Amino acid sequence: MAHYSIKELEHLSGIKAHTLRIWEQRYQLLAPKRTATNIRFYDDADLKNLLNVALLYQEGYKISKIANFTPEQIALEVIKVTQADLGQDQFINQLIIAMVELDEGLFERALSRAVLQLGFPHSVQQVIYPFLNKIGLLWQTGNITPAHEHFISQLIRQKMLVAIDGQRLNPLPDAPKILLYLPEGELHELSLLYSHFQFRAMGFRTLYLGQHLPLEDLVKASQQYQPHYLCSVFTTAPTREDVEEYLRQVLQQLPDVQLLLSGYVLHPQPHNLPPRVRYFETLEEFAQWLSECRLVPA
Repeated sequence: MAHYSIKELEHLSGIKAHTLRIWEQRYQLLAPKRTATNIRFYDDADLKNLLNVALLYQEGYKISKIANFTPEQIALEVIKVTQADLGQDQFINQLIIAMVELDEGLFERALSRAVLQLGFPHSVQQVIYPFLNKIGLLWQTGNITPAHEHFISQLIRQKMLVAIDGQRLNPLPDAPKILLYLPEGELHELSLLYSHFQFRAMGFRTLYLGQHLPLEDLVKASQQYQPHYLCSVFTTAPTREDVEEYLRQVLQQLPDVQLLLSGYVLHPQPHNLPPRVRYFETLEEFAQWLSECRLVPA
């Protein structure tokens, strides 16, 4: 069973801890448990209930009214609310509940509705990435397991593959060529898949080689394909200790390419990167560069 602190509930629900304490004392909306050492904590049931309460509260329900609902009534009201268009926070709350419960049906419904309502690019920017950022706290504190991470990653990956597959494969003949890959040992693919979607949407010519590509294979593929750019995401590999040497080898063996990079490994040192390396800290920075670099003609 997961153990959440009140600060973690604040982070996940968007409701301030001070407000949560008032709701707990005045309306008994939360029922904290205590560890053997008398430390207060909340469990998965508390998190799910709070996310549903937060959804109704954000939709304009008075907290005094919500407090009088039974759990069954809260669930019914949530169903009514989610039949209409949802906002960013409501989508994210539904995804968190689905992840905690390993509920594929709920996850699929929430994500599909987000895509239908917002379109795929805005769903990624406004729902999927903020959702992943929020649950990063749960990974750090051990409140979700690798099974939860694989569960959500695979479902989001499926959505991205469907979106890419649905694009018209009609690159512009003189468009830059992009080779997308993840270095050896790197398996976190979602950001790279979304970059692939964006490049194709803008008319670039792309070659997607995916996860865990050894350097020698990257060099061979690049020598054959002759890309203008390599695009990659360094989340866990290479390590921060090895990244400088890795980039030196890539640039030395492929003197005519530029590298487009993002990822946690590079975050502390973007200003110390070699001249042919461009680092993007945010989706907005990448989208801006992409729009300036190549526009699809009317």
